[in-house]
Amino acid sequence: MLSDSNEVPITSDQMYKIEEKGHDLLGMQRVYMMENAGHGIADIVATKFKNDLSGTKIVAICGTGNNGGDCFVAIRHLAAYIDSRYTIVLLGHSSKLRSEEARINWNIIKKMNSIEVIETDKFTEVLKEIIANADIILDGIFGTGIKGEIRDPHASAIDLINSSKAYKVAADIPSGLDPTTGKVDKRCIQANITITFHRIKTGLLNNEKYTGEVHLEHIGIPKEAEIGIV
Repeated sequence: MLSDSNEVPITSDQMYKIEEKGHDLLGMQRVYMMENAGHGIADIVATKFKNDLSGTKIVAICGTGNNGGDCFVAIRHLAAYIDSRYTIVLLGHSSKLRSEEARINWNIIKKMNSIEVIETDKFTEVLKEIIANADIILDGIFGTGIKGEIRDPHASAIDLINSSKAYKVAADIPSGLDPTTGKVDKRCIQANITITFHRIKTGLLNNEKYTGEVHLEHIGIPKEAEIGIV
């Protein structure tokens, strides 16, 4: 099921150019884009569960790119207004975070006692248990920049998320799905809902097995950023 299906789909390359133009020429800073994306995820999760999330185990499995940063923001917002049990698992180390926006938000959540933060490049029995016991999982492993073969610990994370009974929320793109072509890696998140940003990505079309419901979240990028691109 696709919400806001009247929007013209775009490729990941077009999205990158729109973000660049919005940031460099219009002054719509990337950190604002990430804030709006993460806040949107949090609001949709809260609305989906009618704010009845007290005591729920919510786990974000994150990579070191901006997709993970979106989930940092989402968990921060959820933790601010709903008393649940929150865990962020960073697959990698914080020294490898690939953007200033992700680093800013990582530094915030590290100081929040309401969020358990784990960073690792290995998959342990503890992490298996965290995923197995989660009620809601946010997939922030890979975004539109996915390239190459998926390796551990990311591969094991995807397998365990898919085997979990948790409600699965993909941030922007289900990890393992090519956002432009729709090609599916041999490992790919099978989400209940995909919350994508600014415009629907072409790879999300006709891939409901992996995307689940697709929800479009506008993140404040001016339409002027699309001129000459879309």
